[in-house]
Amino acid sequence: MKGDIGVIGLAVMGQNLILNMNDKGFKVVAYNRTTSKVDDFLNGAGKGTQIIGAHSLQELVDKLEKPRKIMMMVRAGSAVDEFIEQIVPYLDKGDILIDGGNANYPDTNRRCIELAEKGIRFIGAGVSGGEEGARHGPSIMPGGDVSAWEFVKPIFQAIAAKTPAGEPCCDWVGDQGAGHFVKMVHNGIEYGDMQLICEAYQFMKEGLCMTHEEMHETFQQWQKTELDSYLIDITTDILAYKDSDGSPLVEKILDTAGQKGTGKWTGINALDMGIPLTLITESVFARCVSALKDQRTAAARLFPHSVCKIEGDRAQWLEALRQTLLASKIVSYAQGFMLMHEASETYGWKLNYGNTALLWRAGCIIRSVFLGNIRDAYEKNPDLVWLGQDDYFRQILQAALPQWRKVVAKSIESAIPMPCMTAALTFLDSYTSARLPANLLQAQRDYFGAHTYERVDAPRGEFFHTNWTGTGGDTASSTYEV
Repeated sequence: MKGDIGVIGLAVMGQNLILNMNDKGFKVVAYNRTTSKVDDFLNGAGKGTQIIGAHSLQELVDKLEKPRKIMMMVRAGSAVDEFIEQIVPYLDKGDILIDGGNANYPDTNRRCIELAEKGIRFIGAGVSGGEEGARHGPSIMPGGDVSAWEFVKPIFQAIAAKTPAGEPCCDWVGDQGAGHFVKMVHNGIEYGDMQLICEAYQFMKEGLCMTHEEMHETFQQWQKTELDSYLIDITTDILAYKDSDGSPLVEKILDTAGQKGTGKWTGINALDMGIPLTLITESVFARCVSALKDQRTAAARLFPHSVCKIEGDRAQWLEALRQTLLASKIVSYAQGFMLMHEASETYGWKLNYGNTALLWRAGCIIRSVFLGNIRDAYEKNPDLVWLGQDDYFRQILQAALPQWRKVVAKSIESAIPMPCMTAALTFLDSYTSARLPANLLQAQRDYFGAHTYERVDAPRGEFFHTNWTGTGGDTASSTYEV
């Protein structure tokens, strides 16, 4: 009997996905470029299973049922192209290649087109949940050649995480790179969520002078509110974890954050598409600032300051901080969905936004109860452009505003950097302003570059130019949109 699916790549994610598939009754053929890893896997974690090993691409292909389904779990970029180039000669028309890594979606667009010309169906599937998710149920976001979906759907939905209602956190996303685009936005939101939690932690620790046990207890209480999520859960655990000497381990970790690029991609795409993804881009920049450890240490000597202790009722401040974190998180997701909406319109993907929220409801890093409310919002109004228009989210944002302003103002007064919470509030104030000072900005552009402007007393789309100095002339520059 031949295998149901092949998996290339036996790093942590690949191995755990294979074991997950095996548990669900699928026969998997495992291959790794360093073939000794195949034997190590079969004699280790894969021992006693029905997993089949392959020691060459030819052997991998020969051991699979047609149409062959092969999932690549290798490093994004050139490694994927190299494997595609090597394996295509062994494949038949109608076979299916799946990229389960964190590919940049333009690469997936390109691969879909190139492989379709050769008769090979390609799927770009975002997979989230880390090692634990891969083993016990990840969130899977597949996109690409829709004719391939019927063949991989039984496998993907079987191994995916399930919502409390039993729905699989996996469904078809859209054409070409839609799956990887949605995974990219997921990762951008993940960057934002993590930074927001870190800002709340610093406000507690340095502003409210709380102990780690007190912070642990606070996050534990927040788990019982609308903030209930995986990232809140692990933060609760981290704050209680002690090093071998009994002191909090988190304080012995160097304050320099790493990143793999997906948050940066999200910000770049937002700039390209003209979407104000302010919170997520600030979270990326926060990691960049953290990486400048030596420069920060030197600058701290030149600009010495200490955080001012925040006076007042601690319980009231903590509730204000909780509301600020929740409201900021809503803005982060709202911006992420705005970006997906723009991409869907640009590429004709016809994304189902409520369904996307369902994909993230369990299994992935940003999983939370909160996502059920997002799904409800889009089920009520599939054309919803901005989450704040939904009654549930509008009421939370409006109720949080006084406390949100109080926390952000106090953080600035106390010298506690809160770039994401501040960016979220500034975005809300800007987005809900019927009039912004861009009229002056456009006048400046017309003054120095004859870039023209529209008038409030003329129809939209009619452009004017003023000879501001009397010597500049009446010729206007061409106009264009970002």
